[in-house]
Amino acid sequence: KTTPGLVLRRCRQALTFLPGVSASGMGLRLSQKFVFLLFLSGLVTLCFGALFFLPDSVRLKRIFLSKTEVQPSTVGSGSENDVKEHLKRPVKEQEHSRAMVSAKADRLKSVNRKPAVTQAVEATEERLVGGKAQEELTVSRSESASVRSVDTFTYNKFKSCLIKNPLGSDSGKAADPKTNERREKVKEMMKFSWDNYKRYAWGKNELRPLTKNGHIGNMFGKGASIIDSLDTLYIMGLMDEYNDAKEWVQTSLDLNSNGEASLFEVNIRYVGGLLSAYYLTGEELFKNKVLELGEKLLPAFNTPTGIPRGVINLGSGTSWSWGWASAGSSILAEFGTLHLEFVHLTELSNSPIYTEKVMNIRKLLNKIEKPHGLYPNFLSPVSGNWVQHHVSIGGLGDSFYEYLIKSYLMSDKKDEDAKKMYYGALEAIEANLVQKSPGGLTYMAEWRGGILDHKMGHLACFSGGMIGIGADDGAPEKRQHYLDLAAEITHTCHESYTPTKLGPEAFRFDGGAEATATRLSDRYYILRPEVIESYMYMWRLTHDPKYREWGWEAVEALEQHCKVESGFSGIRDVYTTMVSHDNMQQSFFLSETLKYLYLLFSDDDLLSLEDWVFNTEAHPLPIIRKNCLQDQGSPQDNTASE
Repeated sequence: KTTPGLVLRRCRQALTFLPGVSASGMGLRLSQKFVFLLFLSGLVTLCFGALFFLPDSVRLKRIFLSKTEVQPSTVGSGSENDVKEHLKRPVKEQEHSRAMVSAKADRLKSVNRKPAVTQAVEATEERLVGGKAQEELTVSRSESASVRSVDTFTYNKFKSCLIKNPLGSDSGKAADPKTNERREKVKEMMKFSWDNYKRYAWGKNELRPLTKNGHIGNMFGKGASIIDSLDTLYIMGLMDEYNDAKEWVQTSLDLNSNGEASLFEVNIRYVGGLLSAYYLTGEELFKNKVLELGEKLLPAFNTPTGIPRGVINLGSGTSWSWGWASAGSSILAEFGTLHLEFVHLTELSNSPIYTEKVMNIRKLLNKIEKPHGLYPNFLSPVSGNWVQHHVSIGGLGDSFYEYLIKSYLMSDKKDEDAKKMYYGALEAIEANLVQKSPGGLTYMAEWRGGILDHKMGHLACFSGGMIGIGADDGAPEKRQHYLDLAAEITHTCHESYTPTKLGPEAFRFDGGAEATATRLSDRYYILRPEVIESYMYMWRLTHDPKYREWGWEAVEALEQHCKVESGFSGIRDVYTTMVSHDNMQQSFFLSETLKYLYLLFSDDDLLSLEDWVFNTEAHPLPIIRKNCLQDQGSPQDNTASE
C-alpha cells in the first residue's frame, strides 16, 4: 500500500544517488538545489517536448493520451446504425431528415481558403497531428454496394432533359475566325501541359515542370491532374488524351489508400471530376468510381453536430480537423462546398443520405446567430458555434457563397432555402464588406470582429461571376444593380493584373495602394483561375468584347511568363518581368484556368448555362430537372439531340 511516508522514503533513497546529497535530503546546499531543480525541469521539458512537439509523434500520443471525448449520437452524427438504415432506404420511400441539430456542447472559448490549398496545407502538414480526432468507419461497404445495384438513374433519360447538346451545335466553335484562333491556342496550351504531365509525372497529383518530376501532396493518393483533366480533354476534343485518362481511372485509381486527404479537395476535384466525366460521356466506369468514393467520405460527418471534419483517411475512415484551424474548427469554405456534388451522389445512388448530410449543415447554419448577417470562417464541429469572427469572401469563405446560388440554379430554381440564404448573405456582404477605393475601384474587404481589413484576395475575384449569374433571380429592381456590381468587381480584379498582366495572391487598398500587393509574401501567382472565371461569366451575360480581350491578355501573359520547357509554372513575383518560377503546374490550371479560357473563346452553347453549373473546380454538373426526369419527358424547345 502506498503511503505518503513510503513516497518520502523512496525520494530520499533516490537522492542518495546524486553526488553530495545526504540521505535526509535536507543537506542540500543552495547551489546543489539549483542544479537539481535545473536537472528536473530539463527532464520534464524533454519528456513533454517528445510527446507533443516532435514530428510524427502521434503514436506516442495514442499511448499516453486516452480518448476522453464521448461524442453523442445525433441526427447529423452519422452513427453506424443511422448510416446503415439510410443506405437501405431509397429516396422515394422516405423524406429528408429534418430533425433538430444538437448544439448544446460547451462553447469553445479559445480563439486563435479556402486557404491557398496546395501551399497552406503543405506548409502545415506536420502540425496536423495535434488536431486529430480518431473516429471509426461507420459505413458498411457491402450494404452500400447493394444499394447501388438498385439503379433508378437512366443516362438516356437524363440526356433527354437537357435543353442543348452539351458540346454545342459545332463543338462550340466560334464563327469569328480570330476568336476561333484564340480558342485553338488555348487547346494547344492544354495539350502541351497534359503531354508534359504524362511524360514526367504520370499518376502523381501534379507536375513539377522545372525538375521534371511529380508531386504528391496530401489532397489525395494520386492522379489529381488526371481526374481534373477528364472533362477539359473531352470538351476540347483531345480524345486520345481523354482515353489515356479514362484507362488510368479504370486500372490505377485506388480509392482504398491510407493517408491524409482533404475532404474538400477530394470532393471538388475527384468527386466533381468523376461526376462531370460521367454526365458528359455516360461511361459507367466513372459512375461506379464516384459512388464508391462518395461512401468513403461519409465518416467525416461523424461528429456531434454533423459538421464534417476537414481531413479524412479514406482507407480507415478516421477523420480529424486541420491542425492550423482555430480550436479544432471546421472551415466554412470546406464544409460549405459539398452541396452540389452530394446532391448528385443522391441522384445517382438513389440513397438520400448524401443530401441529408449537406441539408443538415444548412439547417445548423440557419439556426445559429450570424454577426451582422455574416458567416464567419471557423465553426466548431463539436459545439456548432462560431469559433472566431473572421469573415472573408476570399480564402476560407469563398465557395460557400458560390454554392448557395449554384445550389438554387442546379435545382432548376426550386431550392428556395438556398436562394434565401444567398441573397441574405449578399445583402450582409454589401452592407459590411463592399468598399470603394479613393481611386474608384469596388472591392470586398475582410471583416475581423467588426474591423475591416482593406485587402482582397485573388480567390475573392470569383465573386464577379457569382454575383453576375445570380443577378436575374433576386429582387427585380436589383437586377441591374447586381450586374453593375459584378462588372465593377471584375474590373477591379483586372486592374490588379499589372505589369506582367498576371495578378498577385492578394492586393490592398490602404496606405495609398490601389489593387496592389504591398507585401512581398502576397506577390506570387500560382496559375489561379478566379479572374478568368469572372471574365467567362461576364462575357456570357453581357457579350461585352472587353472580357474576351482581357482573357487574351491573360493567355499571352501565361505564355510569356509561366510557360517553361516542360509545362507551365507559377511565378513568385508578378511585379517583375525577370520571373522566378515556383516549379508547380497546378492541377486546377488544367481543370479551371484553361477550361474557362476555352469557354470564353467558344460559343455559349458549349456547356450552356441553361443546362450546367460549374463546381468550384470548374467541373460541369447538370441542372436537375425533377419533373422531366420523373415524367421521362423533355423540356420545352429541347435541342439536346441535335
